[in-house]
Amino acid sequence: MSPEEATIRAFIQKSKQERCIQFLASPKHRRKFTAELAHFKWLDERFAHPIPASTAHTVKEIVALLRSKGAGATVHVISEDSTIDGKQLDLEEAISRVTGGGMGTILSCIPGKLGYFEDEEVKSSRLLER
Repeated sequence: MSPEEATIRAFIQKSKQERCIQFLASPKHRRKFTAELAHFKWLDERFAHPIPASTAHTVKEIVALLRSKGAGATVHVISEDSTIDGKQLDLEEAISRVTGGGMGTILSCIPGKLGYFEDEEVKSSRLLER
């Protein structure tokens, strides 16, 4: 299972998973899915926890939070930002590119187990954890 499929199966509402996986797998339709990340409403809220502003709001604090949960050096990116979408990035680089950027993004830190989500809403970041 790819990191993207594992992430979708772990953190997206069950009724939307197949559609998301199909869109991500198709170069023709991938942009349709990533464009929806700006105002994404399909996270499974059981596993998508708001990150309190008092806990982690700077790049270093978010990186420290993810590392404390087991994140490694790199993450897989699913993003509305086409310059990073589909790439493996250094964790800190990915967080700095995503935080406050106003582009919907899912970072897969440990596929199917740990991730990070941010969209264009203010203070909407989520820790994705199973």
